[in-house]
This record gives sequence, C-alpha cells and structure tokens, in this order.
Amino acid sequence: MTTPFPFTAVVGQDDLRLALLLNAVSPSVGGVLVRGEKGTAKSTAVRALTSLLPKVAVVPGCRFSCDPAAPDPGCPDGPHEGEGAGASRPARMVELPVGASEDRLVGALDIERALAEGVKAYEPGLLAAAHRGILYVDEVNLLHDHLVDLLLDAAAMGASYVEREGVSVRHAARFLLVGTMNPEEGELRPQLLDRFGLTVEVSASREPDQRVEVVRRRLAYDDDPAGFAARWADEEAAVRRRIAAARELLPSVRLGDGALRQIAATCAAFEVDGMRADIVMARTATALAAWAGRTEVLAEDVRQAALLALPHRRRRNPFDAPGLDEDKLDETLEEFSGDDDPGPDGDGGGPGGGGGQPEPDEGPAADGAAAPPGEGEGEPAPGGAGEQSPVRAAEPFRTKVLSVPGIGEGAAGRRSRARTEHGRTTGARRPRGTLTKLHLAATVQAAAPHQRARGRSGRGLVVRRDDLRQAAREGREGNLVLFVVDASGSMAARQRMSAVKGAVLSLLLDAYQRRDKVGLVTFRGSAADVALPPTSSVDAAAARLESLPTGGRTPLAAGLLKAHDVLRVERLRDPARRALVVVVTDGRATGGPEPVALASRAARLFAAEGIASVVVDCESGPVRLGLAGRLAGELGGTAVTLDELRADSIAGLVKDVQRRAA
Repeated sequence: MTTPFPFTAVVGQDDLRLALLLNAVSPSVGGVLVRGEKGTAKSTAVRALTSLLPKVAVVPGCRFSCDPAAPDPGCPDGPHEGEGAGASRPARMVELPVGASEDRLVGALDIERALAEGVKAYEPGLLAAAHRGILYVDEVNLLHDHLVDLLLDAAAMGASYVEREGVSVRHAARFLLVGTMNPEEGELRPQLLDRFGLTVEVSASREPDQRVEVVRRRLAYDDDPAGFAARWADEEAAVRRRIAAARELLPSVRLGDGALRQIAATCAAFEVDGMRADIVMARTATALAAWAGRTEVLAEDVRQAALLALPHRRRRNPFDAPGLDEDKLDETLEEFSGDDDPGPDGDGGGPGGGGGQPEPDEGPAADGAAAPPGEGEGEPAPGGAGEQSPVRAAEPFRTKVLSVPGIGEGAAGRRSRARTEHGRTTGARRPRGTLTKLHLAATVQAAAPHQRARGRSGRGLVVRRDDLRQAAREGREGNLVLFVVDASGSMAARQRMSAVKGAVLSLLLDAYQRRDKVGLVTFRGSAADVALPPTSSVDAAAARLESLPTGGRTPLAAGLLKAHDVLRVERLRDPARRALVVVVTDGRATGGPEPVALASRAARLFAAEGIASVVVDCESGPVRLGLAGRLAGELGGTAVTLDELRADSIAGLVKDVQRRAA
C-alpha cells in the first residue's frame, strides 16, 4: 500500500489545514467545502488528514463500526450488549465517486429475499463504511442533486435510512464530510452550500519560492514515499497529540455571552439566512480556542470562525462571488466587544442600525443603478460597422419555462420530461441489472399465475427473479442550453443591448436553477466564436456575457453553423443529454455572400435533425420586419419577444406551442 502524503508537508494551504484540523477536533462543526482551481492539492490535503485522526474502537464483526462503549441500539447487526471488549482500527476515509448510484451510497436491500423469505437482507453502502471516519467527495458540485440531498441529510441527522416498498433499515452514519470542487465546473445550490460547516478558497501560490518548495516536496515524495513520510513523522506525531489534547479540552471551553453576542451580531450584519451560521460559528470558535489550548473563546476566535463559516452563506444568486468584507467584520466585532454591553437599543445594536448602511450607496452597484446607459450614447455608425465597448446587463427577471419536446433519458435535472430513477411512477419493466425501484403490483401480477406450478403450500408468495419488475418513472432532466447571441451592429444600441443581456442573464439564472449545462456562441463582424464551450458553470457564462463587445455586420449563418458544430461535438461526449438552442437576435443577416439564403440553409439543418430551438426576438421600434419569426419557422422552433419571455407575460404562450410540437 502506498504511504500517504504527510499532512504537515502540504505547502501554502493554511486556511484549508486549519479548517480540516478544527473538524478533527470537533466533528460537530459540520465538515469542509474546499473550493479551488485544478491542481492545487485539495485532494492531497484531505487524504493526508486521515493519518492524524485517532484510532476508532469498534465492535468486532459489526459492519457499521459500532462503538463498544455505546453501541447503536438500532444497528442492523445488533444487538451488541455483552459482547466483550472491542477492537480498534485506524479511522477510515471513504471516497464517494461522482458516478455512484443511490444504492452504492446508502446501501441496498435484497427485495427478492424480502418478498420470498421475509428477511431484511441488507448490504451496507458508503455511508455505513464512513461512520466515525471521513467521507470525501471529490467534485461534489458534479454529484446528482438527489445524491447530494441524501448525503447531507445523513450528515445532518447522523443516520441513514434505506426504504424499499415498506421494508426499512436504519443505521448510524456520523462522519466528517469533506467536499472539493472547482467552481469553473459549476456551483452548488445555495441551500446545499449552507449545509457545509466551513468553506475555504484554495489557489496556487504566485510566489516562486513557494512554488519551488511544492515541486521539490512532490518530487521527493515520488522518489521515496516511505523515506519522505519518515522525515515528517515527528511533526505528524506532534499534530496528532495536539488534536487529542484539544479534543480533551473541548468540553471545558467557555463560550461567554460576549462572544455569543459577537457571533449573533456578525451573522445579522452580513444578512445570513437562518440560524445555522450562528451555530456553526459558535462551534468553530470553541474548537479554535481548544486548538489554541485555551478554555475561553476570544474575539480573535470569533473573527476566524466568521472567515471560515460565512463567505459561502452570503451568496444570494449564482453570480455572486463568495467573500466577506473584513473591514465590516472588524467594525462589527469592535462594536460588540464588551462582554457585558448588550449594545444600543436603537441605532447600533445590530446590523440594521446606521453603522453599516452607507456602504451600498457608495459602491459600484449603486453607481450603475444611478446612471443607466443613455439611449443615444455611443450609437454605432450607420451600417453597424463601429465596435462598441461592453454594456452592463439590465436587471434579470423570472423567465418562462423553455423545455425540449418529447421524453429524454439524460442526467437528472429540472427542465424537460425524462425517464429517471426519481419521479412519478408511470409503469413497469423488467430490471436491467440491479433492481432499484420495485413495482410491487407488477411483480405480484407476474408471479401470481405460477404459484401452483411452483408448489406453493402456505400463505407466502413464491417469487423468482424473473418475476421482479422495475418501476418506470418519469421526472425531469437537465439539458444543454446553447445560447447563440447576435452581437452585431444592429443590436448595438446601448439600451437595447442592455435589455438583451438582461434577458440572457435571466435565462442563465433559470439554467442554473434547473441544473443545465450551458454554452455561449456569439456572432458579429464576419465570423462566429465559441465564447464558452458547454459547461456546468453559469458563472463563467455570465462573465463572458458581461464582457461581450458589439458592432459590425450580422453573420447569422456563421453563428448557426458554429452552434451546429458545437452540438455535434457535444453529442459525442454526452449523447443522452438533449439540447435546447436559444438564438437571441433580431433576425437580420448581413454578413458574407448571400447572407439570407445561407442563414436559411443553416437553420434548416437544425430542423432536419429535430434540435429544439427558441428564437428570442430582439427587434424593436414601430416598424417590425418579422425576421426572427421567419428564422424560428426555418429552425422548426418557436419565437418569443423579450416581453413574452417574462414569466408574468402572456400566460402559456411558449408552453402551448411546445405541447403541440410534442
């Protein structure tokens, strides 16, 4: 077995090391979410932590790692009373693969034995294996939503429940949850971010000396793993002893009223929803004091706890970057620094007082709101040849639901109809591989005609594997939403382009909430560009949209052909994920030879392949040519205006058209 990389040898990750150590001292802190770019040793640090955790005493033979001093009374392998002294083993780190199934995570019941023999034959999953250890999820943002929900529910309740058609098993599942993610590949929903106790941002150092040290240690480890580990053994042992001492000291740490008031004031000042942040901050500050060898929580502990527990809880939408204003944090802590001072009742006792309010009026967002772009400012020259600087997007709004007709089989999401493992039951079929969702009525119906031939004599039903039926369910899938945005001179009036960007931003928000992949193709001048290849990161798409320049002619055909090429490549990578193409244009085509005819032929490629499409008609003014509507007809899709795109506009317009198409 390969020697683990020493935890003390990880370079330049002070916040990450501290967050992991605090969870080792007090697992009730709630785990760590590690955000960072690729290649920053996120996984290395997490795996290295395992060797620092104390050994775990377990009941011999128990598959659920019950503590012999306090065995779980509901353990499926129990009862364990009077079984003598327990054994000990090293703490485990269990890895949850991104592509794991629900049964792999929570375990599986043998439905055939449950029906035929009436026994609960249960095979434990990864949650059982991680009990009293570490559950590590690399790329947690790529897990399917239902797996993340199961995972975080188990982490919150300390138990896992497996239920199949009335047969239920429960076992303890208390573990240190650590997730890593690269924000470029998509974000977690804010509700799920809130379930992680702490979060840290990790990035590669820009200091040459530190980068040299990282490379030097990595090469030394590759040359001699055992010797490298031995070199750091003394420091590892010291950290291990310090963790044990902090655990013993933790119950004696006093969290005074003054520190509690600072915690509450800080959470309120940063407008954090709910009370989970207050509780996590209190536990983190207590663990910090114990780690420092103190029995009293100080203001510095509260400050450090805020920096670890609050940044990810301040996101209001997927385009908000996590972070904390440290000046505002220091002001709040100073205002509530007196242990016995409850704070003024009127104007300064909380974040709603006057102390923190002037800032929003002075920030750049307020400047943008106070100075909307003028209608005639920076208009392009006649013919649309001039290039304009990027325009700020208008405020996003709630959009109508745009979906792909028919029924797909793509990744779970919230947009289009699909056959999925979760959703309403629509029928039954023979299982392919492991049975996961039993259709009880269909199974009984299949077994009933053969009972006499199988020699049934008692009340039980004789069931064989061929009788089992899998429930066919219909839910929702996530799609690839490919935006094809006209950035030509005909769209370049600042007020108009601001509205267009606001509409696309609104659709991006909708794609984020519905767990879609997104891509962005733009066309202007004489060519089209893939501004963003298909990705799960709507943040990246929003950033590219914000910096999008405009001007030049309108090569509509080039934009459509580029989008078609992107879809062709993506079908090879992910054939089950269906696409929805959203063309944002006024329908004009002025670039290249025979631009109108070429655009028409390009559009018919989409119709011939049955690619779902929607044209967002951006034409404005009293005289409308209806070119976008004509383009939608050639694409085989539908057209909506910017006003009709809003959810509160003419009810059911898009949905009715799509229902007829289906």
